[in-house]
Amino acid sequence: MQDFIKIHSGDNVAVALKPLASGTTVTVNDQTVTLVSDIPQGHKFALTDIAEGASVMKYGCAIGIAKEPILKGSWIHTHNLKTGLGDLLTYSYDKQETAPTPAEERFFHGYRRPDGKVGVRNEIWIIPTVGCVNNVAQAIERQAKSLISGTVEDVAAFPHPYGCSQMGDDQEHTRTILADLINHPNAGGVLVLGLGCENSNITELKRYIGEYDERRIKFLAAQESDDEIADSLELIRELAAYAGSFEREPVSCSELIIGMKCGGSDGLSGITANPTVGAFSDMLVGAGGTTILTEVPEMFGAETLLMNRCINEETFEKTVHLINDFKNYFTSHNQTIYENPSPGNKKGGISTLEDKSLGCVQKSGSAPVMDVLMYGEPVHTKGLNLLSAPGNDLVASTALAASGAHIVLFTTGRGTPFACPVPTMKISTNTALSTKKSNWIDFNCGRLVEDTDMDTLKNDFFDFVLEVASGKKVKSEEAGFHDMAIFKQGVTL
Repeated sequence: MQDFIKIHSGDNVAVALKPLASGTTVTVNDQTVTLVSDIPQGHKFALTDIAEGASVMKYGCAIGIAKEPILKGSWIHTHNLKTGLGDLLTYSYDKQETAPTPAEERFFHGYRRPDGKVGVRNEIWIIPTVGCVNNVAQAIERQAKSLISGTVEDVAAFPHPYGCSQMGDDQEHTRTILADLINHPNAGGVLVLGLGCENSNITELKRYIGEYDERRIKFLAAQESDDEIADSLELIRELAAYAGSFEREPVSCSELIIGMKCGGSDGLSGITANPTVGAFSDMLVGAGGTTILTEVPEMFGAETLLMNRCINEETFEKTVHLINDFKNYFTSHNQTIYENPSPGNKKGGISTLEDKSLGCVQKSGSAPVMDVLMYGEPVHTKGLNLLSAPGNDLVASTALAASGAHIVLFTTGRGTPFACPVPTMKISTNTALSTKKSNWIDFNCGRLVEDTDMDTLKNDFFDFVLEVASGKKVKSEEAGFHDMAIFKQGVTL
């Protein structure tokens, strides 16, 4: 295993790949550096003296400004590094001609729906219209598990606290996300469970659902039923019979839609897991598939890298609004835009938002940005898409599912057990996490700095994603986890 890595030739820092003790001498591109501090794994050390006010460079970009003189060999972190970012910016379109490298067509085994969509799961979903029936939905789920058989893979309820007494965009977002999930092809059948008196009642929600297959979607208002659980179970029996008629069949990977998210990041996120996901994204896009990148606040500081890859000026302008509207959301709530890295991020070696964002956007690979989606908006365009959603792991992952993602790829340096409505694959940035939390982690990218090259790793990863799309359960599915969350007081583009 390497002891450290200098990511870009223009960097004035290197990153420790394992804990390095003060006094250790390392050689970086024929340059000798003696460490004057202990350097934790994932943290940075100076390759040269850096003057107060000078830029600290990582990924070939500035990740902040030195708060004081930093000596060669010193630990660089929040104590001596600050963000160099401001607030709203004016952007110009400097288009970079990028095109995905054509990739071999690959196949997975999925479920072809009558409307032409494809699912990677064949589950029965129970969608409450309002939080008042959450307990009923969960009771129905428990009793309906007995109906899992044949190609029906699971029954899952998705409780949430909303659907009534909401105003403006909050209520609109609830209805939009619920309708998106109801229409998601990973569900072979859906029971929409209402109360009857809520604002987002079944009649109202049908306007958002649009045309639907009555064999696939059933509705029940609890206030109109003598025994809502018994009546719901009867409807789920009908749904299970319908969903059970579907069989997996070969489907081109060009029909896959994959969401990309990171959380609990560390100093290796932008070195191992995120670049691997980026390489996968380029491969899938090159084969005609679709990927979605979200968590807009984690783009701040790296947004120009995405803007300049926009396919045209219209998409560039949508990306500008994506960024600045989210900044306005922060300032309208009297929040500082750039105080983003969490305590866990900082412990893992991320010092500033630029540091985090430059690592985060590695997940986008190098393909052109084809479109920008509003929160809750389904994918329209194949290729790489950007999606308006916050950094919150569960909210953003649910947003990816709502926009059509069949699977969410979730890279992490610290680990998390959560799930979202679709298979949520946990990808570790380091081998220690993969070993310690083997009940959480599905794929280990720490191998990239140990014994595996990127070509091998990205191909192994692509194979693994196709296995999951073909029915292999990820760890959170094995644990029986299904979660969802809706963005409250969001922004629109």
